[in-house]
Amino acid sequence: MNTELFIAKRIFSFKELGNLSKPAIRVSIASISLSIAVMIISVAIVTGFQNEIRNKVIGFGAHIQISKFDSNSSLEAKPIDKNQPFYASFKAVPGIRHIQIYATKAGIIKTDDQMEGVVLKGIGSDYDWSFFQNRMIDGTIFKVNDTAKSKDVIISKLLAKRLKFKTGDSLRMYFISSDQTQPRGRKFKISGIYETGLEEFDKVYVIGDIAQIQSLANWNKNQVGGFEVLLNDYNDIDKMSEFVYENIGYDLDSKNIKQLNPQIFDWLKLQDLNVIIILTLMILVSAINIISTLLILILERTNMIGILKVMGVKNISIRRIFLYTSINLIGKGLFWGNIIAITLCLLQKQFGIFTLPQESYYVSVIPINLNIIHIIILNAGTLLICMMLLIIPSYVVTKISPINAIRFD
Repeated sequence: MNTELFIAKRIFSFKELGNLSKPAIRVSIASISLSIAVMIISVAIVTGFQNEIRNKVIGFGAHIQISKFDSNSSLEAKPIDKNQPFYASFKAVPGIRHIQIYATKAGIIKTDDQMEGVVLKGIGSDYDWSFFQNRMIDGTIFKVNDTAKSKDVIISKLLAKRLKFKTGDSLRMYFISSDQTQPRGRKFKISGIYETGLEEFDKVYVIGDIAQIQSLANWNKNQVGGFEVLLNDYNDIDKMSEFVYENIGYDLDSKNIKQLNPQIFDWLKLQDLNVIIILTLMILVSAINIISTLLILILERTNMIGILKVMGVKNISIRRIFLYTSINLIGKGLFWGNIIAITLCLLQKQFGIFTLPQESYYVSVIPINLNIIHIIILNAGTLLICMMLLIIPSYVVTKISPINAIRFD
């Protein structure tokens, strides 16, 4: 039988506590509950925000892009033969979800009174539409057929609003090639309008048939601008980037989405610093409150400590009694804090109660990423840190003299 635990349960039941320790314990439990709730919610929001923005960027450019090895950073890359050995073999590689062809060409949309510089991204029949399907606000996506050239395109809500377009309207784009002095015009039909919230992408990209770019660039049907590789797990991007680079041949180059958009991913990485600051402050608040409560309990039970010492109980056993009590208080705080945080997160995830201005934050509602591993680590880390910090103040027990303690009132 654990004697120290038994004594802690009997002596420190709420009914047996003094007038000084009761409010201190309430405050301590409340502060720990609030701290762990804030930590869980903060991590859920920040990781949810990072995931949402990251997925939007990946939706426009995939995890990894393969293109012709060229020092030219122009949007109009040199053509690649579609019939590459890896095009079929990569589909069977564990970790790679999909591979698809693409090409891009800069152009200008012209209306009666406005002009807008854009990028036409050509996609093939193998294109994974899942990203845009979930973000269509009007109209539908179009079907790409290898045997017929489609004039359908989808544009962003931002472009549609600027240029006063709607679904079903005709859109005229002009393209300039290095070997031509006059721009070449193409007429397209808007089949749908999408919205991602990423303004710097929404204001640029028009999605159309790759056959249109092949025709404009005088490529044959087997020539493409590059390949996009989609992964099953973003966390494997560095490992898979190395694998792809090593298996595409010496005349091709590959870059992952972090290399293609360093400014966005560096900015997302900075959000981790905010989380670290919040976690540090909340753990300090919890630790200070539980240490204060422990000292109050020791002060209130000074007489009991003296009696136990006279009876021959060792200092380490008395310290364990108070540490067990502290663990109990921390456990109660963690329990209620988890209930509060998980409930709020689930409500936000299900109903989107709290919204954001999409123009500033790139998302319309606060995103939530409720990860059980994060919750376990936060709870275990808080408990461990608080217990380590309680070891030092528990040494106060060893300084109490039995004779003075018995006389203490």
